[in-house]
Amino acid sequence: METETKKTPRGAAASILAAAALWGIIGVWNRRLMAGGLSPYSIVVVRNCGGLGLLTAALRDRSVFRVERQHLKYFFGTGVVSVVLFTVCYFSCQEICSLAVASILLYTAPAIVVVLSALLWREPVTKKKLLALGLTLVGCALVCGVFSGALTVTGGGIALGLGAGFYYALYSIFGRYALAHYGPMTVTVWTFVFAGAASLVLVRPAELAALAQPSMALTAVGLVVCSTVLPYILYTRGLARVEAGKASILASLEPVVASVAGVVLFGEPMSPLTAAGIVCVLAGVYILR
Repeated sequence: METETKKTPRGAAASILAAAALWGIIGVWNRRLMAGGLSPYSIVVVRNCGGLGLLTAALRDRSVFRVERQHLKYFFGTGVVSVVLFTVCYFSCQEICSLAVASILLYTAPAIVVVLSALLWREPVTKKKLLALGLTLVGCALVCGVFSGALTVTGGGIALGLGAGFYYALYSIFGRYALAHYGPMTVTVWTFVFAGAASLVLVRPAELAALAQPSMALTAVGLVVCSTVLPYILYTRGLARVEAGKASILASLEPVVASVAGVVLFGEPMSPLTAAGIVCVLAGVYILR
């Protein structure tokens, strides 16, 4: 175990934190879409297919679509194994367990990334990194309400939650391999090529018809632009310059932003435990500055 490590590049850290913040407000869009009749699985379709459509239409540099066939396995990993399977496991866990349980099992991801990164690339497991990991894990547990009320837990739910954390972690792993050959934009685009195609198995036409309403369509655009495409671009850009373990720990800012958004936008109460959790997560992020 090493005791010191290089400082995180400021621009890279800022990109990852910005991505986490944008992922943190996903509940704003999801709540409105669910209220309008969309199921979580239809929202997955909107995110991934909408993300692919936006990237395809907006990109002027078409060279990002040219990749080597032998590298497609990395994008299958980021798009199908990570983005799609993570979401399916996470939403399924939420259906049979408490939301707090699903959330905290998801945030086992940074620990998984740290371990895999040490094994695959010999990234140093420093005391500073372990302290930051411990603080963010405890902070996420507090923010998610694990210690504040009755929890519904099943064996199947735990398996799905851990699966969600594992698949979520794999974006940083497969992404790192892909970034060894391509730029962040190419990695992001091809992630959505695979994620968008794989999401078609979840299509429910009757639900998607609700998007014909202007307010629903605008909400879907907000979801795709603000909490899908932009954060993936930003996170992948940061991942290109930061150790995968550090990147995943920094992204733990997401539940903090989600909690604050709930208080500010939906009038949700903030308990002392939630506030303590926010402080823990911010302390962990600060340590990795």
